[in-house]
Amino acid sequence: MTPSASTALLTDHYELTMLQAALRDGTAQRHSVFELFARRLSGGRRYGVVAGIGRALDGLAEFRFGEAELTWLAEQSIVDAATIAWLADYRFSGSMWGYPEGELYFPQSPVLIVEGSFAECVVLETLLLSVLNHDSAIATAASRMITAAGDRPCIEMGSRRTHEASAVAAARAAYIAGFAATSNLEAGRTHGIPTTGTSAHSFTLLHDTEREAFEAQILALGPDTTLLVDTYDIPEAIRVAVEVAGTKLGGVRLDSGDLVSLARTVRRQLDDLGATGTRITVTSDLDEHAIAALAAAPVDGYGVGTSLVTGSGVPTSGFVYKLVSRADDDGHMVAVAKKSTGKISVGGRKYALRRRDGAGLAQAEVIGIGATPPADGDDRPLLVELVRDGERLHTASLADARARLAASLAELPGTARQLSRSDPTLPTVYEEPT
Repeated sequence: MTPSASTALLTDHYELTMLQAALRDGTAQRHSVFELFARRLSGGRRYGVVAGIGRALDGLAEFRFGEAELTWLAEQSIVDAATIAWLADYRFSGSMWGYPEGELYFPQSPVLIVEGSFAECVVLETLLLSVLNHDSAIATAASRMITAAGDRPCIEMGSRRTHEASAVAAARAAYIAGFAATSNLEAGRTHGIPTTGTSAHSFTLLHDTEREAFEAQILALGPDTTLLVDTYDIPEAIRVAVEVAGTKLGGVRLDSGDLVSLARTVRRQLDDLGATGTRITVTSDLDEHAIAALAAAPVDGYGVGTSLVTGSGVPTSGFVYKLVSRADDDGHMVAVAKKSTGKISVGGRKYALRRRDGAGLAQAEVIGIGATPPADGDDRPLLVELVRDGERLHTASLADARARLAASLAELPGTARQLSRSDPTLPTVYEEPT
């Protein structure tokens, strides 16, 4: 049986129980503003990277309760008949604003603002949070890896270490952050990301000798391929690889051992054999710290898997989705906020800009409550209109997101690129209208 393409049941049960209760007491149609934000940056990170906006908007387009979804809800007695009837006609007719993909965020940044009736906004909570929490965590980790790698390219290769759907999303988020390619073919087909790959140890072990394995790979893929040289004896593998492929051998890959020492030894051997242009790619459970440790080694690129697709120890961004403003009985909008200890939020619809000095260096994340903060000529607005009256407006490409991230990072002080745990690079400042 083919699963439904609908995203409507990627939803927590309590959203529909709230909907049923609000429909019954007449508050479901109250005009409301929800905001998605992080109270703090997870993992002591110095900045966060927004990713997943495009996927969230794609998911919104498929958020429809079809016959299969409605039948299951009725059979399981999740909600009553009146709520089932309301869901059958559900189409988001509100508006959304948000930080575009590739933008940086900080604590309390209004990464996504959703405005409409309470009913149509509340049911989107889980879908929006699941997409943005995952993708932004991966993009933030990937950005740190790209910083550590400098000018050397990084390849995403973590598909085997995560859920098959999250693997595609992770490849997309990593590409936004600056990764050059992915090993995941579905990510290539769906998102247009360059794909790459050569062989694993099993291919070498399939053959009677390493030489036969190298000959077969070169015959099929040409001498510019990358040979995996650490199945048996690395110096002997290097010698055979150059003998078989010639001095124009494209690359070799190291997947185990002391990578710093091995890279230096392999580089010397390749150069001595005349293969001065042969690239060295290293893999083996790399994270941003391991990549940084390889900065002085003669390495040409990195393949990153497990650490990337798990957010390098920070698999979620800590985003929450909170009601911050809603209409009262007279139709006037009033600010509302949670006040419990440790989880305080700030009420009122937010606006945001990045405060910069005259040289373009970012100074603060400025959040206006109820109105756009006053800006001088150097400040940069952060929110873009994503959806208006239910119609999607925002269709930025992954290339746009990559360029945006590079520009946003260039605004930050140099300390933002340090990998140690720290407070956020920019303070968050609230400004209320005078």
